[in-house]
Amino acid sequence: MATLVRYNNIPTFFNPFYGRPVINRYQNTTPNVPAVNVKETETAFHLELAAPGLKKEDLKVNVANNMLTISYKSEEKSEETTGKFTRQEFGFASFERSFKLPKTVNADEIKAAYADGILTIELPKVEVKEEKAVKEIAIA
Repeated sequence: MATLVRYNNIPTFFNPFYGRPVINRYQNTTPNVPAVNVKETETAFHLELAAPGLKKEDLKVNVANNMLTISYKSEEKSEETTGKFTRQEFGFASFERSFKLPKTVNADEIKAAYADGILTIELPKVEVKEEKAVKEIAIA
């Protein structure tokens, strides 16, 4: 006995549901990395990181091996108990951004401030003495 199979070969511009990707509403496919503005002046570099709604205590700024790392980690838990059931929910959010610092940045004088949802970091510059590439040596 033969099986009859029906299928729709109408192009997508006729049928809006044909070829539509399946979206998992429980999985966030966009990265949680905030935008960063970098400005350079004659005396310093200025970073502005958009982080609205975050707590100042959860943000961390570290400098190690000429790498500036900005990170955030937050964990939320809630529990509701009634007579016959217990409901527990938790959430976790984090991000990390790293920037390689040029040799002209004075890592000991970096300042950071968080106000109105924007983390501002000032990276002051220091003068780097350029060594002469050619050095003449006297022959004795």
